[in-house]
Amino acid sequence: MLLIHCPYCEEDRPELEFRHAGEAHIARPENMAELSDEDFERFFFIRSNPKGIVYERWRHIHGCARFFNAARDTVSDKFLVTYKAGEPKPDLGGEGA
Repeated sequence: MLLIHCPYCEEDRPELEFRHAGEAHIARPENMAELSDEDFERFFFIRSNPKGIVYERWRHIHGCARFFNAARDTVSDKFLVTYKAGEPKPDLGGEGA
């Protein structure tokens, strides 16, 4: 079973306690009502899906229920680091999105 480290609970827990919540570090447009349909589609639906390191939001739903971010390798499915929501993206040697 895959174990995921919750940065709030400060422990590794089984993956069944967590839910994926999409790509991390997405900035919401300040002028949402003024966006064209194409720009709104790009913001709301279009996400990168690279092979390798990705930055994602996760939620510890069967624990503290808090959102946090993680850097994960999509090839190996290994979590490289988890960190609290609001913290900057960690420097992983220039890799990732």
